[in-house]
Amino acid sequence: METIFEKIWDLARPYLNTRMNEIHTKISARFAHELMKEEGGDQEVIIPAIILHDVGWSKIPADLHLKAFGPNATSGELERVHEVEGAKIAKDILEKVAYDKDYIDEIVEIVEGHDTRKEALSLNDAIVKDADKLWRFTPTGVRIDSERFGQTVEQNVNWLKTNVDTWLITHSARDMARKELAGLSKELAPSTNHDHR
Repeated sequence: METIFEKIWDLARPYLNTRMNEIHTKISARFAHELMKEEGGDQEVIIPAIILHDVGWSKIPADLHLKAFGPNATSGELERVHEVEGAKIAKDILEKVAYDKDYIDEIVEIVEGHDTRKEALSLNDAIVKDADKLWRFTPTGVRIDSERFGQTVEQNVNWLKTNVDTWLITHSARDMARKELAGLSKELAPSTNHDHR
């Protein structure tokens, strides 16, 4: 039998078919699980919130996305639109699956400010914010973001390194980001020639 989280995924998927959001959301959900092991938090709030946090991008034309996020963003109001629209979609999906009403308001509130609200409202909100941003530090995130932002991988990694403490709230997330960056640095390090003939 399909779990409630799987039902939410199924209903969210059509809204994630833009901006590589399905891949992003899957990676962020994995980080959410890892962060909950370290920090605690309520999975009944965190998992639906991370699944639904970016559904609102579906309401913004794809050619405007890069104005709203990334190192060259010029239109913060578009980022706000994706949160507001995402909150509406999230509420609709949660009601469709008859999700526990005790959790819906908190999930919707998290979705509605996951990017533009810099202070976390709660531990649950902090974990969603951190899980969302941690994807950027993975090899997949770096590859996708470098390409879409018109950066070299090295430029993207350097940008990430300067933002660990600014973007991430929990100590666990900062540790995870640094670990990901260390792995990336090894991948990017020039190979040495061991041929001594």
